[in-house]
Amino acid sequence: MRDYIIMTDSCCDLNQQEVDELGLTVLPLSFTIDGKTYLNTPDHAEMSPEEFFAKIAAGENSTTAAANVGQFDEAMRRALDAGKDILCICFSGALSTTYQSACIAAETVLAKHPEGRIRVIDSLSASLGQGLLMYLTAHKKLEENLTLDQLGDWVEENKLHVCHWFTVDDLNYLKKGGRVSAATALVGTMLSIKPIMHTSDEGKLTVVGKARGRKSSLNTLIDTVGRLGINLQDQVMFICQADCQAEAEAVAAQLKQRYGVKEVYINYIGPVIGSHTGPNTMGLFFVGTER
Repeated sequence: MRDYIIMTDSCCDLNQQEVDELGLTVLPLSFTIDGKTYLNTPDHAEMSPEEFFAKIAAGENSTTAAANVGQFDEAMRRALDAGKDILCICFSGALSTTYQSACIAAETVLAKHPEGRIRVIDSLSASLGQGLLMYLTAHKKLEENLTLDQLGDWVEENKLHVCHWFTVDDLNYLKKGGRVSAATALVGTMLSIKPIMHTSDEGKLTVVGKARGRKSSLNTLIDTVGRLGINLQDQVMFICQADCQAEAEAVAAQLKQRYGVKEVYINYIGPVIGSHTGPNTMGLFFVGTER
C-alpha cells in the first residue's frame, strides 16, 4: 500500500503550527488589497490578520481569488513524484472554484502518473469548519492507519456533521458579496440586528436567524451547541474570530463551563474569508447531529 498525503487549501484557516502538527499540505488562496495581491498562507507571511482587518476597517476593499489549476498541478505532481498518493479536501465548491481546480489538475496529473492515486473531495465547508474537518481527518489517519479510500469514505460520511455557526458585526460586507440585500443591510444596521448564519448541507452561507445586539448573537451560537452538539465532553471545537479575541475567549470559557467541552482552539479568520465577512465576525465549529 502506497503512503499518501492529505492536501487542502488555506480557507481552512488553520495556523502554521496546526498544519505542521497535523502533517497537512496546504495550498494558498490569494487576496488583493491596495492594488497588490498577497497569498493567504497559514503563517500569514505576506500580511498578518491584524494588518488586514485594520485595512478593511479603515475602508479598504479586498477581493479574493481561488487556488488555481496550476497550483494544484504543481503540488500534486510533486507528491506523486515522491511516491505519495493524495487525499485532497477542498473549500466548498458552492463558494469557490478551488474544488473544481483540484479536480481538473488531478485528472491531468493522473494521465501522466497512472500508477498514482488522487481523490478529491468537496468539503462543503469553510473557514475553521473546514479546519475542524481537516483536524478530525488527520487524527483519524494517524490513530487508525486507514487507507486513502477508507479515510476518504469516512470524510464523505462525516462532513455534514461538522456544524458551522457564525455571526457578523457589519452586514455591509455580506451585502457586498451578495449574501444579503441592500435593504436588509440598512435596516439591520439601524436596528443593531446581527444575523445568525451557518454553512448549509450544500456548502452555501445561509442566514438562519437574527439576534438583537452582539451579546444575544453570541449567546445564540453557544445555545446552538447544546441543541445540535453530540458527545460534547469529548469534543475539540474551533472558534474563528476577526479582531474580537476577548469575546472569543469568553465564548470558549462558556462552552467549557456549560457543556464540559474538552478543548477549544481560537484562530484568526484568514483574509480570504475575512474579505467577505468583515471585522468582528465570530464563528463556532463543532460536531453535531446535523448542520
